[in-house]
Parts: sequence; structure tokens; C-alpha cells
Amino acid sequence: MAAYERLAAVYERLMQDAPYAPWQQFMQQIFQEHARIDIKEIADLGCGTGFVTRKLAKAGYRMTGIDQSENMLAYAASRDTDQQVRWIQQDLRGLETIKADAAISMFDVMNYITSPADVKQAFSRIWDMLAPGGVFLFDVHSMRHIEQDLAGQVFAEIYDDLSYTWFCEAGEEQGEVFHDLTFFTKEPDSEKYDRFDEYHHQRTYSIDTYVSWLEGAGFQVSGVYGDFDMEHTENLEEADRLFFACLKNQEA
Repeated sequence: MAAYERLAAVYERLMQDAPYAPWQQFMQQIFQEHARIDIKEIADLGCGTGFVTRKLAKAGYRMTGIDQSENMLAYAASRDTDQQVRWIQQDLRGLETIKADAAISMFDVMNYITSPADVKQAFSRIWDMLAPGGVFLFDVHSMRHIEQDLAGQVFAEIYDDLSYTWFCEAGEEQGEVFHDLTFFTKEPDSEKYDRFDEYHHQRTYSIDTYVSWLEGAGFQVSGVYGDFDMEHTENLEEADRLFFACLKNQEA
């Protein structure tokens, strides 16, 4: 089954402990320090169920949520009761007719774009959509995190009405990992459980590789950070999650 096809229904519950508040605070710090224009319009790339997209809309930003999953976008739109967000189904490698002051891509979305050619194409499309002086902020798994913390590991959680097992297997390429997930969800008003499976493929690259590709797309990489820390930028390879702040120069 395609990634996220049925996961939309349980995604926000499984992500309830994700660091949403630190991500939003970190994002606003990045905008203040790196953007050369006032950030009013933001494109959330790989927005999923739109939890963060909706929060940012309520904070006063004009938001566009972009995802290639029809199921995720349908769920996101159903929760957007105030209709504050524009929801668009597009692949990040083929973004069209979208303009924004800033673009964000949270929680390792970019790791789902696995080939070098596709990553470079996505960076180029994102550069095209940004206003001069705008910022692209995204995060990825570090190489160390993929190879030491994820590959070869098994994770599981059990609740009364939901459980899952998650197998992580290293791929043939450096920084590549495959996620094989099996979910059981309790049917309403029943003792029966429904099973569904998800198969995800991710790959990460070195900091230098990402910087080279971003610069090739026209970006100025104005900051690389680890684990929400803007003060300590040494030993970044030891972080779990890497953040790239990328500026589109006003001369562009």
C-alpha cells in the first residue's frame, strides 16, 4: 500500500508527541534572522494532515498546504473548519503556480525524495516559487541517525484501540532506509481490529551534499543547525535532525 494511503486517519494521534511547538518557535527565529522580507505567505511542503499548517494560519500567516497524498489533504481540509488554508495536491518535484514569501518542510519530508536528481529538481522548483528575500526552511534525518538509530531497529506501541509495529531496514545506498509498518485499529462499536500496512522509503545525504545541491538551485545556505539549536553549530553530524535555512537573494 502506498505511503500514507490509510495512515491519514491515525497520523495526528501517532504524532501527538512530535515537537510541534519547538518547530514553530524555531521557524519564527529563522524568519527573523535570515529572511530579508516580511514573511506573510508560507507554503507548507508535505503538509500531511495540516496540523501545523492550521496552527500557522491561526497565528496570522496566509498558508498554502501542499502534499501529494489525496487522503492526507482530504483529512486536512476536513479539519480546516474556518477555511483559512489553501490546500493543493502537488508533488514537490513539480510545483506549479504557487508563490510564497517562505517555504517550510517539516519532519523529514525531504527524506522521502530519495534520488539525487529528484532532490535537486525539488530544490529548483522551491527556489522558483519563493519571493526574492524569502526563506526555505526544512529538516532531514542526519546520516548518523539513519544508520545508527533507525536502520536495523524495530519499534512498537500498543494502545487500547490502536497498535503498530515498525521495522526499519537499511537499504543498499548510504543513508537509505526502508520502513515496514503494520497497524491494527479497533473498529467502532466492535471488538474487531482492522489491519493495514504501510511501506516507506527514505534517504538522507551529507550536509555538504545538501549545501551543494541547494547552491546549485540558486539558494544561499545561510544556516545549518542541529536539533533546534541555533547557538551550537559544531559537531552537527551528531545531531538526530538537521535544519537548513536557505535564502533566495533579493537580486534573484
